Amino acid sequence: MHVKFGSNDAFHRDVRKRVDRYFRWTGRSPRDAPRMYVKTAIIFAWVIASYIALVFLAGAWWSVGLSAVSLALSIAAVGFNVQHDGGHRSYSRNSSVNRWMARSMDLLGASSFIWDHKHNTLHHTYANIEGHDDDINVGIFGRLSPHQRRLFFHRVQHFYIWALYFLLPLKWQCFDDFWNIARGRIAEHRFARPRGKDLVVFIAGKLVFFGLAIVLPSFFHPFWMVLIGYAVVSGIFGIVLSVVFQLAHVVEHAEFPEPDESARMESCWAVHQVQTTVDFAQKNPLWTFYLGGLNYQIEHHLFPRICHVHYPRIAKIVERCCKRHGLQYNVHRTFSSGVASHFRWLREMGRRPQVA
Repeated sequence: MHVKFGSNDAFHRDVRKRVDRYFRWTGRSPRDAPRMYVKTAIIFAWVIASYIALVFLAGAWWSVGLSAVSLALSIAAVGFNVQHDGGHRSYSRNSSVNRWMARSMDLLGASSFIWDHKHNTLHHTYANIEGHDDDINVGIFGRLSPHQRRLFFHRVQHFYIWALYFLLPLKWQCFDDFWNIARGRIAEHRFARPRGKDLVVFIAGKLVFFGLAIVLPSFFHPFWMVLIGYAVVSGIFGIVLSVVFQLAHVVEHAEFPEPDESARMESCWAVHQVQTTVDFAQKNPLWTFYLGGLNYQIEHHLFPRICHVHYPRIAKIVERCCKRHGLQYNVHRTFSSGVASHFRWLREMGRRPQVA
């Protein structure tokens, strides 16, 4: 059953009107920002340099470790910046450019086709709604929502769940994509399996990724060492990726509303996005640059088709509109305070009884 949101969208009309006015007055374009193209070149240069250093140049253990960390952080930067904006069609006004930027995820080992359904359609529509937002579902291994079943070992999930974050990319790359396509379903929602060009991209992406991650390095290093390197890079990538996305929704001030018996939400869609999302580290330009504006998640959820380089400016507009309409605009001042809030929320979910 599809969830329906409330019809009172006065807040959405107001904030959209004011953000549109900002772009008219400044003459800026919501997409095709020149600095985004420069940023993309820098990030891909970082990835290539890190890969070459790890596979072809690193010899001593410390150089291998530094190269592995650099590669993990650089591929995370691709996901945060290039792939994310391309997948949301906010990178360029040209649909082909957006598609190719989105397909950078296939080079990271995960399917851009599956991500489009899982993230763009489900998460951005049904944020924090149990049974619809698959991003808050980690199966029996963790309890992220008060509406999920609590198991006895969840009492210590705030300690062990970080290891699950480490394994996330391995799970995506080797199991989830294939399983979701075989089922034709994500959470409770069906989707059309990839065909034609989409299927070619899916298969080619997997082959290229495993060729670069496993096959090519095996010509220069022992296979066991290649597997360890793959696990380390993927693990660091997984922790960085998971923590950043969890800080926006699985924290203390984010709400987890449920639809009524007729599958209707009390709030309209835009209000729901504000209620279920939390910003963090807004005043830190380094985090903003590296995370592709994902520390401005409220703005991103309200305006996913606007390039992230504009989020710091429109955040002030969004916050004023929230106050005008009586909505709580939640922000963690620093990255570390967001991580601490996520830790406390995991601990609370491990103890709190399930909501009826």
